[in-house]
Amino acid sequence: MSSDTFPGWRVVAGCFIALTTTSGLGFYGLAVYLNAFSKERNWDVSSISLATTFYFFVGGIVGVWAARLIVRYDIRAVVTAGAVVGGLALAALGQVREQWQLFVVYGVFAIGFALAGLVPMTTVVTRWFHTRRSVALSVASTGLSAGGILITPAAKWLLDRQGLEAGTPWLGALFIVGIVPFVLWLVRPDPESLGWLPDGERVDPGVAPPVVTGTPYREAITSRFFLFITIGYVLALGSQVGGIQQLVKLVEERTDADTAALATLVLAATSVVARLIGGRVVVSLRMVPFTATLACLQMVAMVWLAYATSTAALFGAILLFGATIGNILMLQPLLIAERFGVLDYPRIYSRAQLLGLIGTAGGPLLLGWLYDAGGGYRTSYVVAGVLSLCGAIAIMFAGPAEEPAVPVPEEVAA
Repeated sequence: MSSDTFPGWRVVAGCFIALTTTSGLGFYGLAVYLNAFSKERNWDVSSISLATTFYFFVGGIVGVWAARLIVRYDIRAVVTAGAVVGGLALAALGQVREQWQLFVVYGVFAIGFALAGLVPMTTVVTRWFHTRRSVALSVASTGLSAGGILITPAAKWLLDRQGLEAGTPWLGALFIVGIVPFVLWLVRPDPESLGWLPDGERVDPGVAPPVVTGTPYREAITSRFFLFITIGYVLALGSQVGGIQQLVKLVEERTDADTAALATLVLAATSVVARLIGGRVVVSLRMVPFTATLACLQMVAMVWLAYATSTAALFGAILLFGATIGNILMLQPLLIAERFGVLDYPRIYSRAQLLGLIGTAGGPLLLGWLYDAGGGYRTSYVVAGVLSLCGAIAIMFAGPAEEPAVPVPEEVAA
């Protein structure tokens, strides 16, 4: 990278591309695989949803491990290993013939997804940006939605025409090629090693970089803010992830396969636009009320989807749902970085992700079980709406995110 140009935005670009790939194939893609296994293997939705729950459970545990690895090793090595592991698992997905095999493959795929996903990507962005963190995170995390626009519809098209066995090796190769070269080319672990300070200032020769500040890990995870934000996100993401993972099947049942593919595209595109807007306006808003408001709007979208039957009504609900997805996902790391600083951010965020498994893993399982029990998605999505509303209430009890993080002495930071 040029020594005269601040590399931070190239790092953001690398994170954007990596998250585009991991999201398109490892998050939004799960809804496509659920639909494919339901049709090709004639498996119950609840059983496939249980495998999705297991996937998120493994991913959350490995995310804690990833947080420790990226402190000790070059983040590029960790992400590259994750990309290779995830790609090989995805390529093997089409060979699954028994339901227990799906759990094994999903477990390995989740390891790769976690090592190449949100924890390392948001960590490196928070290292490179402090004052412009909300904008940088909004751009990088827009890759989460771009994956749903650029990759997931293509994955569904491929599996609809070639089937799981012939299609998944191509998807596995894409998982590796869409991450490894871009991370190695664009991402760098931190600004200080290249003579920069966060946000683009140069390190003065002979002057030590400023001491890293933030709330120590133990203090952060026992705080009221962490407790209520985490509870809120368990509920809001349980609603959100469950709604996303079942959306393709819901729309296909009420319309047709092509419309279901378009639904994923519209959901992700709306998420992109909303996230880019949110990353710029959040700097002038109080983050906690903003997040709670989005969770309430997500509740409206879930209930709307429960009762929508026409194509127009479905896409109206999907547009609102996409607007909330774009910002709720971005705001979790931003809230944690804003409140607790950079010092122990990887450990704090990965712990929040681990606890959030109750929602991200349980949401798809709950909605899938309600679908099988009730013979449709109406009850599933009404319950998802209730979860989102409860999440909004919990978030409002957290207190402000804008309280200053506690600086630590230099010897502690070291």
